[in-house]
Amino acid sequence: MQSQTIQTNNINLHVLTDGPENGTAVILLHGFPEFSYGWRKQIPALAAAGFRVIVPDQRGYNLSDKPKGISSYDVDILAKDVIGLLDHFGLDKAFLVGHDWGAVVAWTVALNHPERLKKLVILNVPHPDVMTDFVLRDPAQRKKSWYVFFFQIPVYVEWILSRNNFHNMARMLVGSGRKSTFTTQDLAEYKKAWSQPGAMTGMLNWYRSVFRRGLRHTFGKKNPARRVTVPTLMLWGKQDVALSEKMVQPSIDLCDDGRVVLFEKSTHWVQHDEADAVNQNLIEFLR
Repeated sequence: MQSQTIQTNNINLHVLTDGPENGTAVILLHGFPEFSYGWRKQIPALAAAGFRVIVPDQRGYNLSDKPKGISSYDVDILAKDVIGLLDHFGLDKAFLVGHDWGAVVAWTVALNHPERLKKLVILNVPHPDVMTDFVLRDPAQRKKSWYVFFFQIPVYVEWILSRNNFHNMARMLVGSGRKSTFTTQDLAEYKKAWSQPGAMTGMLNWYRSVFRRGLRHTFGKKNPARRVTVPTLMLWGKQDVALSEKMVQPSIDLCDDGRVVLFEKSTHWVQHDEADAVNQNLIEFLR
């Protein structure tokens, strides 16, 4: 893999690339609390299949810029970071794959800039409008989303998650997966990324920004759920402790051309738990 820092949307992003330069571009967007390393099991398979793989550390994470202020992490701005990546690499269109927060950004790119995407792949995150609706109306999902409310507390949460060499952060991550999902080596890599100056606040600001945005949506003018026109594949681990499977079908119903693959025994971290099957589904769909 090649490592580089590129400018996009007035910030610098650290980006890994792999695969043939003339291959069709696939952008992989990680979520919280991972970074580009979160796609370690997908990058080699996609590169070997002939794709040009582009994997950024998103803003606030690892070696990328960490702008100050919650407003710097509005999801529309995060989507423009991706458009800037396409422009930098001279791409009119690309395939876009997102997991967790990366999936929220991927959905948003598809909604705001559909003309820049060939296809969309979403891992374990519902359509943003479905998520908002469920958090407001479904007590079970609200209970699952308790940590989003906890993350709103400034300074204290950073201290709680980072003390004792990120013990609580690592415990939260490991506890949401299978016993085999994250190795000791994986946690060492994540802790290096989390310890970058400003990273913990930058990562949490994604949650703080969407919470403010959600309040504006709730108490402001409500619009009908937005439709996705790009061909979409959802891959979903059914043992997700944070996100209800009940949100999958309403999400696909908002896609003009969408389909779902469910993984019975996988957790939220489906790309780790079922790496081979995820890779096979990715390659077949993107081809």
